Amino acid sequence: MRQLLIGYDVGSSSVKTTLLDADSGKVVASEGLPKEEMRIEAPQPDWAEQDPETWWQYIIATTKEVIKKGGVKAGEVKAIGISYQMHGLVLVDEKLSVIRPAIIWCDSRAVEIGNKAFEALGSAYCLENLLNSPGNFTASKLKWVKENEPDKFDKIHKIMLPGDFIAMKLTGEILTSETGLSEGVFWDFQKNGLADKLLEYYGLDASILPQAVPSFGHQGGILPEIAKELGLESGIPVTYRSGDQPNNAFSLNVLDEGELATTAGTSGTVYGVSTKPVYDPKSRVNTFVHVNHTIADPRYGVLLCVNGTGILNSWLKKLLGPQIMDYEQMNQWAAEVPLGSEGLSFIPFGNGAERIMENKQVGAHLSGLNLLKHDKRHVLRAGQEGIVSALTYGFNIMKQMGLNLKIVKAGKANMFLSPLFREAFVNMNDVALELYDTDGAQGAARGAGVGLGIYAGAREAFQGLEKIQVLEPEKQKQEAYKAVYGTWEHSLLKVK
Repeated sequence: MRQLLIGYDVGSSSVKTTLLDADSGKVVASEGLPKEEMRIEAPQPDWAEQDPETWWQYIIATTKEVIKKGGVKAGEVKAIGISYQMHGLVLVDEKLSVIRPAIIWCDSRAVEIGNKAFEALGSAYCLENLLNSPGNFTASKLKWVKENEPDKFDKIHKIMLPGDFIAMKLTGEILTSETGLSEGVFWDFQKNGLADKLLEYYGLDASILPQAVPSFGHQGGILPEIAKELGLESGIPVTYRSGDQPNNAFSLNVLDEGELATTAGTSGTVYGVSTKPVYDPKSRVNTFVHVNHTIADPRYGVLLCVNGTGILNSWLKKLLGPQIMDYEQMNQWAAEVPLGSEGLSFIPFGNGAERIMENKQVGAHLSGLNLLKHDKRHVLRAGQEGIVSALTYGFNIMKQMGLNLKIVKAGKANMFLSPLFREAFVNMNDVALELYDTDGAQGAARGAGVGLGIYAGAREAFQGLEKIQVLEPEKQKQEAYKAVYGTWEHSLLKVK
């Protein structure tokens, strides 16, 4: 009988479910919904919300589909893992009903609340204990609800991150992880416990936070009625959960000091692992608990995030004609014009407050437009190179923190499908890029195997992980990119 693992990846663009064979490490079946990007609601400027029940409906639909595609028999599915969009806020009442739409990662409404907390509590406490400014993270979003929607706040039984909500729907249990608490800035790294001082300042009772469990391990079994709806057996355990960026790193076997992972989906990220609790004094990149962290053998994840990445590419696709152009065609057109797009440049920030800009609303800027020379090809190339330039700006901050940035791993997906994007990334950042055939849902499935004990350790979970390609920087191309984009940071400072 096969040993199968289910991995869920609950993103802000889509929900993906993967069925993985634990013995071979190969994908049996996979399904993602919706086929177009999931809608993000913005009831007011700078807000970003989604209905958690929408995520759950896509979980149901994709699970049924992979069970059908994989020809799954009774007893074959052994465990479930969950990856999810980080920093979201889900509120439920005593009946476990959702109180309001989830306030998701790119929502900017709580920026000033976090800034005031950073000033009031002091930079020394926030950076040394929280490793971050409270910024625009989940704790600050919860404080916003307390201040602005007191009727809804009073109904709260528990708050959750998006993955905690999906686990609750599956098992009926409300739990989180230390990784999750740290990503919400509820975690005191000096105490290895809840950030009581921040909770007290915000007037938040710790009782509304879920109990924390390890990222790997038994976290409840599927309820009978849910199992019936999904076409699975009752009691199959959830044995792994993680935010999308720690999970992406895990999916690429990034577990130890000096190893790095990158993504270029809706947002663009670089995530490095350190054994020391390092922080950026301006909190432009952020440090959280990594999935394999223990007190005896600590692991911290340092996260650089640029909100305006794939969402910029998606916006350009819609603007220029989605019915006649796909992403492959966009990549081909972008490659038809020279590096630098003949003087056209794109600053990509336009999806909420950007952390690397100290939580400022910088906005997107297209500059140097010549109506007699530039066409859609120039705009497309400028967009891709502008995204890489923003990531490079953050890369340099990580270098200043002492991280060794020489080899970066990525799944061959999203914007890394573009040869132009890959070339720019490698040469602007002076790094080797290793591309793998994996994604967040596969990582969540492998994590479920580790949590169940199918694998003796995390490293053993990566049999079947296929390295597709390795790209190295080229001196001539590095010099060419530097000649064009060496002043990008100065251009950025003009719009800050």
